[in-house]
Amino acid sequence: MTKSFDAIIVGAGQAGPPLAGRLTAAGQTVALIEREQVGGTCVNTGCTPTKALVASAKIAHSVAHAQEHGVTVGATPEVNFNAVLRRALAISANSRNSVESWLGGMSGLTLVRGHARLESPSRVRLGDDIYVAGQIFLNVGARAAIPNLPGLDQVDVLTNSDIFKLNERPDHLVIVGGSYIGLEFAQMFRRFGSRVTIIERGPRLASKEDPEISEAIREVLEAEGIAVRTNAECIHFLHSETGPVVGVVCTSGEPEVACSHILLAVGRQPNTDDLGLDQAGVEFDKRGYIRVNDRLETSIPGIWALGDCNGRGAFTHTSYNDFEIVASNLLESGDRKVSDRVMSYGLYIDPPLGRTGLSETEALAKGHKVLIGKRPMNRVGRAVEKGETQGLMKIVVDADTRAILGGAIFGPGGDEAIHSILGMIQLGATVDVLTNTMHIHPTVAELVPTISGELAPVADA
Repeated sequence: MTKSFDAIIVGAGQAGPPLAGRLTAAGQTVALIEREQVGGTCVNTGCTPTKALVASAKIAHSVAHAQEHGVTVGATPEVNFNAVLRRALAISANSRNSVESWLGGMSGLTLVRGHARLESPSRVRLGDDIYVAGQIFLNVGARAAIPNLPGLDQVDVLTNSDIFKLNERPDHLVIVGGSYIGLEFAQMFRRFGSRVTIIERGPRLASKEDPEISEAIREVLEAEGIAVRTNAECIHFLHSETGPVVGVVCTSGEPEVACSHILLAVGRQPNTDDLGLDQAGVEFDKRGYIRVNDRLETSIPGIWALGDCNGRGAFTHTSYNDFEIVASNLLESGDRKVSDRVMSYGLYIDPPLGRTGLSETEALAKGHKVLIGKRPMNRVGRAVEKGETQGLMKIVVDADTRAILGGAIFGPGGDEAIHSILGMIQLGATVDVLTNTMHIHPTVAELVPTISGELAPVADA
């Protein structure tokens, strides 16, 4: 059966539902096709449930260290891991149900469950049915990458999605991958009572960050008893009588790590391999990311790609911003571009890291002559008062133009305080404007103008 609509949206992640809302409000008929759960990664296995776990882990850590703040807790706190998971999954389910309820009441929308495949630039097959529209929007997201590592078929491994299917707390969790997802799970499970080992092929954790940020992250995690193995030269797996074993072969330490569970956190891959892109002539790169221009248009007129699958951002906020760009350009005669946004993100260990714009390393690689302002958190009053003095804050400035290039705040509230730098970059303000801005005391953000007025060349920073 052939069914015609004004627009077809494939994928009900962070961009799909709001786009459906804008299109239907403009009088268009829309088919929204989703093969799994509405809400995408964020609602179901990403931001929502993982940050709920982070919150529980924070409570456990705070209670365990209450005496340091002059507070005596009677009994030794115990973490009920199943109750922690139930809470996270309940919050996730509530968010998902809210999205489904919103979509259910959307006039002009048809929500269809199933696996969509493109057959042409205007045709999408779903089982025996053909859906036809002049506009197609791909919002199919991404999933955990499974690398081809020796012995992987000999052991059971977890991904970020599988974590929520556990029925017991791991005794010893080995996390392969020292980037953002892996680091968040490492700290939360350590705080839940698991032994945790991080194995990273590269020389440092969070390799996209400047070296001093990476080192500060490592110090925080190791201080909580997490074992970190970097420079892992030959990661492989095998099964022993006592359970899974991960081979490391690092420059120091034991060559193998025996454990109870293994979490793979080595990156993401787009859900485009079974979408029929070639049938519609849509171009994609060797990793499967759909090629788009600055307006998120694909190589085929009338087809757009939004969210993780376009390789222009791997976050909920970039996906939602993709929706805003497309909706503005289509419905408001706008001229919004992906290149207009300032890339920013957070790492949600405790304390959190907020990052915006260029790092020092990136700025130098682009040829900027830079000035740096920074301060350790043990010299930030708010952090001292909270007893959370690990980390640092940093701002990167172009020495010639005084333009703010980027910043990082790794410390209490860093994910919120970073917006004081992000906003200035977006507005095109110079660092002198930021220096002369009055911030509230006592906060972490109040030191941002201070470090902006204490700039030094790289060698002296």
